[in-house]
Amino acid sequence: MADSARQDVEAIADSLADGTSTLAEGLQASTDKALQGRWSELFQDALDATAAASSSMMPKLLSALVVLLLFYALYRLLAMILRRVLHRSHRVDDSLQNLTMRTFQMAAFAFIGITVLGQFGINVTALLAGLSIAGLAVGLAAKDTLENFIAGITIFVDKPFRIGDSIEVAETYGFVVQISMRSTRIRTLNNEIMVMPNVMMINQKLINHTMLGTLRVDVPFGIAYKEYPQQAREVVLKITGGDERLSTEFPPRVMVTQLGNSSVDMVLFLYLRDPALEVPIRMEYVEKVREALREAGIEIPFPHLQLFMDEAKAFAPGGVPGPTKALPERSGQ
Repeated sequence: MADSARQDVEAIADSLADGTSTLAEGLQASTDKALQGRWSELFQDALDATAAASSSMMPKLLSALVVLLLFYALYRLLAMILRRVLHRSHRVDDSLQNLTMRTFQMAAFAFIGITVLGQFGINVTALLAGLSIAGLAVGLAAKDTLENFIAGITIFVDKPFRIGDSIEVAETYGFVVQISMRSTRIRTLNNEIMVMPNVMMINQKLINHTMLGTLRVDVPFGIAYKEYPQQAREVVLKITGGDERLSTEFPPRVMVTQLGNSSVDMVLFLYLRDPALEVPIRMEYVEKVREALREAGIEIPFPHLQLFMDEAKAFAPGGVPGPTKALPERSGQ
């Protein structure tokens, strides 16, 4: 195989040498005729050269033109069929459809170009080998770009998130606004755009708040130990009535989660119809819970310390203070 390649290279070199020599002789003859003022002969030589080139290239040109038209018509037909199939499929989103059509277009044009060049007698195998080597060099130089490109294909196929989803990644909460082949753009709650490389989007923990449709929002709060959890539950659940943003399939609940140092810790579970409302509804109900408990006279405690003195005579003139201790006080005791 190496000998064959060497012979091809030598043949090409000889052909180039012969062509260069012939071209030099022709240029010299044309220059002499021009200097001597033999314009009619120079013009006739040009016509003869054009006719010779046309007669030798015309069959190849016609063959290349027929191949180009035939394969281009076939490409348009296949592209139309593929586009209709993708459009009717409910499992392929718009981003993946665009990627598929673009990939098909690039592959089709490359195939058509190679086939047309083959009609002119060009060694397509050598051309592809050269392009492969060049592609390998470019791939090594653009390693990060290729990694993000492959990660983008993974995102389009696996669909861990879509445009419009609310996600949490890299300790940042936001909404997906654009997915490209290199990066994903996320709009944060501060109305900023965070650009994340696709490799990072698939190689770290990502929470999708939208994928399952119904989202649960937790609103924690605490009451004093002297209060009754059932009474607090009734007061808090009352404020959720009539809120059409909440799911009717999963009604709100209030549960006791733990007994804290200064409070009975509870949480309000809300199930939202639209996960995009997660943040504003959580903030709204934090305030609503606080106001509802205050209006109902239910104490919301806070951590504090109380100091106890064992002997009152410690405050008398000349008295010796007795032992003291600081104990955490549970509200309501």
